Amino acid sequence: MFDELLTKIFGSRNDRLIKQYQRKVAQINKLEPAIQALSDAELQGKTQEFRDRIAKGATTDELLPEAFAVMREASRRVLGMRHFDVQLIGGMVLNDGKIAEMRTGEGKTLTATLAVYLNALPGKGCHVVTVNDYLASRDADWMGRVYNWLGLTVGKILSQQDTETKRAAYACDITYGTNNEFGFDYLRDNMEYDIKGRRQRGLYYAIVDEVDSILIDEARTPLIISGPADDNTDLYIKINEIPPLLTRQTEEKGAGDYWVDEKAHQVYISEAGHEKLEKILAERGLVGPGESLYSPKNIILMHHLMASLKAHTLFHRDQQYVVQNGEIVIVDEFTGRLMPGRRWSEGIHQAVEAKEGVRIQQENQTMASITFQNYFRMYEKLSGMTGTADTEAYEFQDIYGLETVVIPTHRKMIRIDEQDKVYRTVQEKYNAIVKDVKACHEKGQPVLLGTTSIENSELLSNLLTKEGIPHNVLNAKQHEKEAQIVLEAGRPGMVTIATNMAGRGTDIVLGGGINKAVDEIELDESLTPEQKAEKVAKVKAEWQVLHDEVVKAGGLRIIGSERHESRRIDNQLRGRAGRQGDPGSSCFYLSMEDQLLRIFGGDRMRAIADRLKLEPGVAIESKMLTRMIESAQRKVEGRNYDIRKQLLEFDDVQNDQRHEIYGLRNEILESADSSEMVKNLREGYFQDLFRSYVPADTVEEQWDLNGLSEKLKNEFGIEVPFRKMLDENEQTTDEDLLTALLARVNEIYEAKEKLVGHEAFASFTRSVLLQVIDQLWRQHIAALDALRQGIYLRGYAQKQPKQEYKREAFSMFERLLDSIRETLVSVVMRVEIKLPEEAQAAADANIEQGEARADAARLADGGSTADPMPQDEGSSLDLLSDEEKEARLRELFRHVGRNDPCPCGSGKKFKDCHGRLQ
Repeated sequence: MFDELLTKIFGSRNDRLIKQYQRKVAQINKLEPAIQALSDAELQGKTQEFRDRIAKGATTDELLPEAFAVMREASRRVLGMRHFDVQLIGGMVLNDGKIAEMRTGEGKTLTATLAVYLNALPGKGCHVVTVNDYLASRDADWMGRVYNWLGLTVGKILSQQDTETKRAAYACDITYGTNNEFGFDYLRDNMEYDIKGRRQRGLYYAIVDEVDSILIDEARTPLIISGPADDNTDLYIKINEIPPLLTRQTEEKGAGDYWVDEKAHQVYISEAGHEKLEKILAERGLVGPGESLYSPKNIILMHHLMASLKAHTLFHRDQQYVVQNGEIVIVDEFTGRLMPGRRWSEGIHQAVEAKEGVRIQQENQTMASITFQNYFRMYEKLSGMTGTADTEAYEFQDIYGLETVVIPTHRKMIRIDEQDKVYRTVQEKYNAIVKDVKACHEKGQPVLLGTTSIENSELLSNLLTKEGIPHNVLNAKQHEKEAQIVLEAGRPGMVTIATNMAGRGTDIVLGGGINKAVDEIELDESLTPEQKAEKVAKVKAEWQVLHDEVVKAGGLRIIGSERHESRRIDNQLRGRAGRQGDPGSSCFYLSMEDQLLRIFGGDRMRAIADRLKLEPGVAIESKMLTRMIESAQRKVEGRNYDIRKQLLEFDDVQNDQRHEIYGLRNEILESADSSEMVKNLREGYFQDLFRSYVPADTVEEQWDLNGLSEKLKNEFGIEVPFRKMLDENEQTTDEDLLTALLARVNEIYEAKEKLVGHEAFASFTRSVLLQVIDQLWRQHIAALDALRQGIYLRGYAQKQPKQEYKREAFSMFERLLDSIRETLVSVVMRVEIKLPEEAQAAADANIEQGEARADAARLADGGSTADPMPQDEGSSLDLLSDEEKEARLRELFRHVGRNDPCPCGSGKKFKDCHGRLQ
């Protein structure tokens, strides 16, 4: 109460910030007449003037009023759009590294140009991050016109682009792209073996469009670059047959084989279920008789079972995924968009593929990964904009250090938000929705009908079709037509069904969008300026008639068919109506059977309905009920925040290690000669090896010189006469022995280097070092993932899992660094240098040996060779006894590895082909 009183007297922090920004807006407005008086050439020359002033020490904040005034005037001349005062405030918020919350339709795309122009002036690169390729391409082309006019270069990063195109785009002053591509390119750059292969040039300034979608919704899953792992395709198919044989429990402690916890998104097998599973698996020969599911050798089997159970109970077609062209494509649960190329981890994707009967792709192993939180926190300056950030303001501040500033609207919001209507059953709810849509359609009012899944959008589409109501369906399956459908959604009587926020980023204009039609006329070179003006005026007049008709009908009607688990997504749906002071209305239709109400508080709501003795088809409308629904949403939001926070806390440990490893890689790539680093690693390794046999500050009796000599000889082929040195001179110390060892190591290394030349050998060692780092880092990531999955069990031992994870991960990282050093030294010291003529002789010998093996293989198959064995060598292989044939084959194949391709040319591994003979 005291806080409320203080806020009334002094205003909130948001109010105070807006007042500060308004003072700067007044400064910008004062400059407008002088800027408007400039010619085009003079206005364009301002960019170079600003750059010169920055070179002399001026800061971007000092240039802000002038730069914003220049951008506003350039936008007016090139795009025909002049920034409103509230957009200038938004631009200042973005420049200050904060989040600008601007309502839908307030012109966020244009607002961003102010901060982008100002921060592109230093020439360090400015990134504008969008949610999909369409928006990245659209905004780069649209806003690129004004940037190019002012002398700045603009590039765009899209999926499936080649490296050269991306490198050119990153070299531009301003780069548009999606969050996924920016993140993946960072990981790809840190997997390159040549500095010229890199795409990005540092992370200076980024504006994240739809910042809540990218930094909140998508932050629950990290970006992962993966490669193929072991192939377990057959096992997935076998295990897929088992879930249908099990009985699902209707309640947690009830009868059955497994319980599905929809809140936690987990499946738990009961005691009876374990017994039944062991019996089923034994019958199918997957486990031995009397064997436990939890014996160490069945761990992989248990992992596959859990993945298959989740695939059958928690992952539903047309909700979490769609089947397209024989592939499982994930649907983004927040936007309803398809996510091609993305795959679920931990075998879930393969289990879903087995369930749907499509081709099962090989399991992957992680090669590089990063969370969006840790990627975007690397930028020197980060800002964002969205229509809905205030509900997540605490998380933005806590994780990213980003303050949220709510920007006032240009015109007053007059949209009417109605109370939620709650029905007993889903069928009653759908009947009420169809009735509402029909009434709106008949009076010419456009309707946007929001759903939470593709399945629901198609179900509602069928109901509207039965009623004869024409409509468009906008879900992941119509992804390509998305922008066009949204542009038409404001026409009189138009009905559009959309999954969540599909089409986000494109405004719904009452009367329909005309920008595309106007642009086509403007770009038509066959028309004279007078004809263009006449056609544009005609298009605008036709649009005005439609616009007035829609306004008279009540503006855009928003109908929500279900509450989303996040209030932000509901607010985004509502925010599609009422843009720029337009009329509009919104209402959510719910049922007691909806997932959110069923999982979070359905019993209490049913009790209310029973007490009110509601008749079928009658809705409950009350503020108390709306508060209960919002309370359920807050519970889910809190749980999701905990998931993201926990993911980040664990990834922070890996992130510190990632920076160390990537820093080491960059040091190697950027250095002209890494010989000094290799020397330090080499000498450090042998020093530690020496001290493990000859501890410092100990007497000779405690030294194990024989063990050391044996290790050096067997592992590295190095011989140092330690015993002889001691016998010849009693004054010899352990330091003298160490010096002799290091001298011998350096002598061997330098002799190899001398054979091929310093530059060639340095290039070889650098390549080896990078490959060793990458290989061992991949193994380390897999080990950290395994550690993270099991670390919670430490809680049963009264230990803090997060602290235990940090401690173990640190020890593992120390071992990783030791392994990198040891592996490098092992390769470099044991490598044999052959002169070209020696190498050619060895290659010829290998070819001859390979041909002999191939001949033997064909003979073993009962075939014949083109050159049969000379008669004087004895009879053919077929005439030998079985024992003699086996001995002969063993001799011929002794150099072939079990996993090498078979010399017979069958394409199989040796162990699966002629290796069976051995």
